[in-house]
Amino acid sequence: MLKSTKSLLALLLVVGVLLAGCKGEEGATGTSGDEKVKITFWDENAGPERTPIWKELIERFEKENPNIEVEYVGIPNKSSKSKYDAAIAADDMPDVGSVQTSWLPEFSIRNALLPLDSYFEKSELKDLINKGAVEFNKDITQDGKLYGLPYTQNLDILWIRSDWFKEDGVKEPETWNDFFTAIEKMTDKEKQRYGYTIRGGAGGSFQLQRSMYAYSGIENYFDENGKATINDSKHVEFIEKYLANYKKFTPKSDITNGYKEMIAGFDTGVVAMVHHNIGSYGEHKKSLKDGQYKAIPLPKTEDGKYVAEGGNAINTAVFKTTKHPDAAWKFAEFINTAESQSYWNEQVGQIPTNSDVLKEEWVKNSHHIKVAFDVYDNPETILYQPPFYLPDYRSILDNIVDPGTQSVMSGDMTAQEFLDEWAKAIEDSQKQYDGVFKK
Repeated sequence: MLKSTKSLLALLLVVGVLLAGCKGEEGATGTSGDEKVKITFWDENAGPERTPIWKELIERFEKENPNIEVEYVGIPNKSSKSKYDAAIAADDMPDVGSVQTSWLPEFSIRNALLPLDSYFEKSELKDLINKGAVEFNKDITQDGKLYGLPYTQNLDILWIRSDWFKEDGVKEPETWNDFFTAIEKMTDKEKQRYGYTIRGGAGGSFQLQRSMYAYSGIENYFDENGKATINDSKHVEFIEKYLANYKKFTPKSDITNGYKEMIAGFDTGVVAMVHHNIGSYGEHKKSLKDGQYKAIPLPKTEDGKYVAEGGNAINTAVFKTTKHPDAAWKFAEFINTAESQSYWNEQVGQIPTNSDVLKEEWVKNSHHIKVAFDVYDNPETILYQPPFYLPDYRSILDNIVDPGTQSVMSGDMTAQEFLDEWAKAIEDSQKQYDGVFKK
C-alpha cells in the first residue's frame, strides 16, 4: 500500500513539473461577451440534499447570464476524488468544479487548475471573501497562487441528543473525560441505544485525525526535527481509549460505517452522539425536532484549549483545460456573491465566507453556526495545519488511515503499530517532496 502511494507521489511530481513548463498562463483564452457558450460544473458532494441547491443557483446564474449555459454533473462524495483524478489523467476536466481544500496542492502541481489571482484582484469579491481562508489556500500550494475560492467553511463538532442527556441527567461533554464518560452512560442496550458512533468506513480518517489533535493539544503536524507528531504518545493514548468503545458502547456496524450510515444512526435515534461537522445540520433538522438535538464543540484539551484543523473549506476552482475561462470564472464568482453564498450556506448549514452574509439574521440566529464562531473566535483556539501540500496526503488518509482504523477496531493491529505506519507514510512523503522541490 505504501509502495503504491510512493509511486503515485513520484509520478505526480514528475508529471506536474514537466507539464508546468508546457501549459499556458491564466486567461490565455477567453470568450467574447456575446458568444453563447456552455460550461460544465462538477459538484463533489452530490445527493438529494445538495443537488437541488446547486440546480437552483445554476438557474439563477443562467437567468442573469443568458449567453452561458451550465451543465451540472453531480458526483457522490465517496467517489468524487477518484473521478477528478481520472479526469485530470485523461486531460478531460470540467470547466469549473467544487473542490476540497486538501485537493488544491495536488491538483495545482498536476497543472490541472487555472490560477485565479488576476481574476480575484479585479473582482468586487476581493475585500469580501474571508482573507484567512484565501491566504490559507495560497499558502498550501507550491507556487503560492490562488487556485480555489472558498465559498463555505466548516468545523468539526459533536451533535448530541440533548433531550436524552437531560432525561438521563448526564453532563454534556466539555472535556474528553466528560466525553468518554458520556459514551458509557448514554448507552442503554435494552433500548437499543448507544452512546456514540465511530466512523470506521470511508472518510473516517478525517474525524479520527481531528479528534486526535483536539485531544492531545499538539499544535504542529511535524516537530522541530521534522518528525511527524502523528504517533506521539498522546495520540496512541487517545486511539486506545477511543476505539476501545467499539461494540461496547457503539454499534457493531461502525467498522464499515461511512457518512450516510453514521448520520442515519443519529437521526433515527440509535446513538446519542456523533462527531461530524456543522454541515449535517440540514439532515438533522429534517429528522429531529427542535429541542431534541444540539451542536457542541469538540471537547477541550486538558489545559482548556480548543484545537481544530485549519483549511476546512470548500472552493470553486476553474480547470486549466476550459475553453471558456472567463465564463467559468463568472460562474465561480457568482457562487461567491452574498446572495448565492447566503442561499447555499443557509440550506446546508455551514459558514459563509462572504462577510456581507455574516450580517444576515439567519446567520445570527443559527445555534450551530454560533458554536462554530465561538470556537474560531476563541483566543485560546489553536488551528493546526495538516500537510495539504503533500500530493499524496489525501491518498495516505484514504489508503492507509481508513483501513488501519478498521484493523485496530478488529484487533488485527495495535494503536501504536497503526500510528507508526501512518507517521512513516507522512514522513516518507515529506522527504520526497523536499527532494523534488530542493527544500
